[in-house]
Amino acid sequence: MRKYILKRILISLVILVFVAFIIYLLMRCLPTSYLEQVARAKSMQPGSKSFEEWMEQLAATYGMDQGIIPGFISWCGRAVRGEFGDSWLWTVPVTEKFADSVWISFTMGAIAFFFEIIIAIPLGIIAATKQYTKVDYIITIVALACFSFPTFFFASLLKLVFSVHLHWFDLGGLIGRNYEQLSAMGQLLDKANHLVMPIVTLVVISIGSLMRYTRTNMLEVLNADYIRTARAKGLSENRVIYHHAFRNTLIPLVTMLGGSLPGLFAGALITETLFSIQGIGFVSYQSMRSGDIPFAMFYLVFMAILTLLGNLISDILYAVVDPRVRIA
Repeated sequence: MRKYILKRILISLVILVFVAFIIYLLMRCLPTSYLEQVARAKSMQPGSKSFEEWMEQLAATYGMDQGIIPGFISWCGRAVRGEFGDSWLWTVPVTEKFADSVWISFTMGAIAFFFEIIIAIPLGIIAATKQYTKVDYIITIVALACFSFPTFFFASLLKLVFSVHLHWFDLGGLIGRNYEQLSAMGQLLDKANHLVMPIVTLVVISIGSLMRYTRTNMLEVLNADYIRTARAKGLSENRVIYHHAFRNTLIPLVTMLGGSLPGLFAGALITETLFSIQGIGFVSYQSMRSGDIPFAMFYLVFMAILTLLGNLISDILYAVVDPRVRIA
């Protein structure tokens, strides 16, 4: 296992270098006039650097005055040291803006991911074990409704009911009007109150597909020959389902859940925009739309790292959930 993990990490590093090179190459293919236009626009912002300073930083950070290969090597050297330059849009260091926005998105994504698992997987198993019953039909209808809801529609519906009519939550934002006057615990509860509707939105629009996916895989496993054999031996139905069948159902689920790691840090653009939360999804979209090359490069490379890490975790978990999978 150690050799396998080490081998996969080395392969992932090679892939990451190629992905970073492609991102860098795309950036270098931008016309010089565009770079000068953006640098000039940023220099005109209040308290910003001059045009010459922006262009000098760009050349120094990304090796614009060098060839593509030497420039990429120079950028990699700075990236290893954590030097990604200043954001053109937010006029602060890239890593500082990223740290300010990513954790709120991660908190929302992690909580929503937790509830998605504890709700969708058990309901999918129940639907499979009670196939063609009323329970199965109800769960199927709920699942279809959940992943058929457009995000903007469901979020707007929540705001209409719980904010406009019931006045339980604010329409948007991360903090309330009296946030500064609250105690530390009060400030924490205030933020939690503002995250309820965004998290509910993320959970509802995501559990439908996982419910259907779990049900489909569970039905396939329950029809296998070894399940019939286990029942013929007189094993209890609970042991057949939760010890034999569910363990094998986890195999395809591991692939799906392992690939969800980048999503925890990618943010939810539509949800964050609708609820006026400046998470990493909203910030990265605004950065790319405005041509913020330093932030865009850092964000894309970061997402590539998470994608490779998610695939590595999925492969390792195969051997954990399935005793038939062994690595020589």
